[in-house]
Amino acid sequence: MISDLFTQKGQTLSFEVSPPKTEEEFAPAYEKLKQLAALSPDFISVTYGAGGSRSVNTEKIASYIHNMLKVPTLAHLTCVGSKKADILQVVKNLQDAGIDHVLALRGDRPSWMEEAQFLGRDFAHASDLIRFLNEKTTLHFAGACYPEKHYEAKSPEEDIAHLKEKADAGAEFLITQLFFDNEFFYRFLDRIRAAGITLPVCAGIMPITTAQQIGTTVHLSGSSVPKAFADMVAIHANDREEMRKAGTDYAIRQILDLQAHGVSHIHLYTMNRPKTTREIVEAIRPGGKTDGLQTRSAGGRSHCRS
Repeated sequence: MISDLFTQKGQTLSFEVSPPKTEEEFAPAYEKLKQLAALSPDFISVTYGAGGSRSVNTEKIASYIHNMLKVPTLAHLTCVGSKKADILQVVKNLQDAGIDHVLALRGDRPSWMEEAQFLGRDFAHASDLIRFLNEKTTLHFAGACYPEKHYEAKSPEEDIAHLKEKADAGAEFLITQLFFDNEFFYRFLDRIRAAGITLPVCAGIMPITTAQQIGTTVHLSGSSVPKAFADMVAIHANDREEMRKAGTDYAIRQILDLQAHGVSHIHLYTMNRPKTTREIVEAIRPGGKTDGLQTRSAGGRSHCRS
């Protein structure tokens, strides 16, 4: 089980990848996956299309990673707008391919879905999906969490209460939304531990390598943009390679700081980019090529184990 890795290993490093949108994109996607697998991640998660539109592609890529590349695989599974029978069919397809771990997600509510329609669906929240699958299947589950709280939650306390529901429903470990200020993550860990949530937490880090990501991925995630990060983008936005290097450097610094604070589990949002991912992995693993990078001082803060 993937969850066993967190106790068997002192540190883990995992990747997220996305499935192709068209058949023509599968061949180059397989080549990129081979390169990513060569970096020896502890597991790889595979994202899911909006409204289930790309669930077949998720299944296909997850099967390739699990069966051909022999890397433990976590398939994302969203439930918004889905019926129980639909979910069970996707689960059957995954299990037929040998996939028995899913990241259980609600998913973004479609713009056309009114509040009454949303609440009237089979699954209103990810915790409902975990609870249902725990009753009906033999799957293992991960849950998502939000260092800066989910954008729909009225307060951090409400958000953590919902996260506790996921843990109580059967989630075995957690993966965070991306963040760019580690202090949010440290405070989040303190709050969830105080709330009795003891699950391992993988810190989700995404290298921002193009200015366009600020207007898409970052905006959609709702993550705060620190001044140092904004300044980096402003300086390098018009030079593609320099922006890539700067974004990679920023992600490396984030991870080194997390490791210096005792954070054991890192989850890289790779954006299917082997070159950037390799540079980060080489820098953050013991004896890595940090090229003189320095983490900021711990400032006397007690170390947090994730």
